[in-house]
Amino acid sequence: MAVDIRTPLADSDLTNWTRALNAGFLRPPEAPQEEVELRRAQVDLDRMQGAFDQGRCVATFRSFTQRLTAVGGAEVPADAISNVTVSPTHRRRGLLSRMMDHDLRAAKERGEAVASLIAAEYPIYGRYGFGPATWVTEWQVDVARAGLDPRHTGPCDGGRVDFADADEIRQLGPALHERLRRRVPGFIDRPDLWWRINTGLRTFPHQPWTEPFHVLHRSPEGSVDGLLAYTADDRWVGKRPHDTATVLGLLAATPAAERALWHFLLSVDWVTQVKTGRRAPDDLLPLLLGDPRAAQVTAHADFLWLRPLDVPRLLETRTYPVKGALVLEFRDRAGLAGGRYLLEAGPDGATCAATSRSADLTTDIGELGTLWLGDESAVRLTALGRVTEERPGAAALADRLLRTARRPWCPDFF
Repeated sequence: MAVDIRTPLADSDLTNWTRALNAGFLRPPEAPQEEVELRRAQVDLDRMQGAFDQGRCVATFRSFTQRLTAVGGAEVPADAISNVTVSPTHRRRGLLSRMMDHDLRAAKERGEAVASLIAAEYPIYGRYGFGPATWVTEWQVDVARAGLDPRHTGPCDGGRVDFADADEIRQLGPALHERLRRRVPGFIDRPDLWWRINTGLRTFPHQPWTEPFHVLHRSPEGSVDGLLAYTADDRWVGKRPHDTATVLGLLAATPAAERALWHFLLSVDWVTQVKTGRRAPDDLLPLLLGDPRAAQVTAHADFLWLRPLDVPRLLETRTYPVKGALVLEFRDRAGLAGGRYLLEAGPDGATCAATSRSADLTTDIGELGTLWLGDESAVRLTALGRVTEERPGAAALADRLLRTARRPWCPDFF
């Protein structure tokens, strides 16, 4: 019998789908009713897909609308893809391709300009037109070598740092996050459910909740400019503390707040190591230390991947530091966003429209996903053979137009 791909229709379908999802992520292949109900409240059932073989779910897929920040602070609607699994019993049968094709075509019809996802494995999504758009770096800091003043007692900017409880974070955190989202390329929106899950108000059975320490930084004027959440273990060796603080999240709207929160955490008694969690690759942290070598990189990897669905809208939404014009030709095997486009851009805005003029740069549509947020270099992609320079100097002009002073960053899994 053929495998049927469809929206889970009945309660039993959702239970079956949840069981398949957990099995795909190598969690216990069960579906507690609490988890099923949480997923029912969390997801748009019309945007869920499951592959069913003789009644058993063997592949899962869902999407939802997301707000993604472009260079310059404007936002575009994105088709955020998540919960993608295929049972090892049903690999290489085209199930993911069928679900992906259905979702991307529906997203384009809805008017979403781009699709987004966090790739669990690098080689999978390039064939669907996605490209890595942001990267993350994790550091582990040896506090004793950090070279900070051990007498540190508080922010040097006249502000203050205070512990907070989960209720305060749910009340004050969203506004701070929105301040950052409106100006950091790659940031995505955090719906109310995100705050409830990440402050312990809603939990999943397979993710035991540990209450973290919450810390707020307030400016001298009293505004909340920074938020830190971390956990700490309790490890002693030879009657000496060897505790590790693990950062779950740190948001700072000002350099002063960022400095204050890192210095606070690095001065907590008994903490000898700090694990930073996922940060932007050009995070300030190492250079805030007296000895930057105290911060050792423990992970560096691609994170947010993007798949363009509306090239003119994407290129017209973002800003450009200099004036220039390029004819860009994109190949798209799925037939969703390919074509040749004339981009005329500058500090005052941009226009992008289909054209019959000769191309300056030719590439696959996924490379636009990689270039759009400003993190990658068209010159580098040309050297790799992933971009073809049809007119000398076009790749260098693309870099002047597209690249950003600070690297884009997406701090959130989804």
